[in-house]
Amino acid sequence: MSTTEITDFQIKSFVESSEIELEVVGNGVSRKILSYDKNMMMVRVEFEKGSIGALHQHPHIQMTLIDRGSFEVEIDGVKKILNEGDVFYVHSNLIHGVVCLEKGTLIDMFNPMREDFVG
Repeated sequence: MSTTEITDFQIKSFVESSEIELEVVGNGVSRKILSYDKNMMMVRVEFEKGSIGALHQHPHIQMTLIDRGSFEVEIDGVKKILNEGDVFYVHSNLIHGVVCLEKGTLIDMFNPMREDFVG
């Protein structure tokens, strides 16, 4: 996206998910970048059963809602099974990832926004 497109997107007060294309990330994982500005980003991530959000780390703070399904979540070597309505929080630079146990959806919030997702 160009800087102009990012600016235009930042100022939208209302975002309709149906107008955003689902981006295939790979191996049963797809996402929609719902909204963002330079400080915050919201992303909807769809997982097929058995799909893996590989262990990784980034400087962003992340808070995630399990919108649907069941996931084994690992943060800094600790694993926990979370279900619909549960939330996990990832401090900056901690290694984390998920395994989808039951087809599901995550709603990720990042601070600051993930420039690598739109670049």
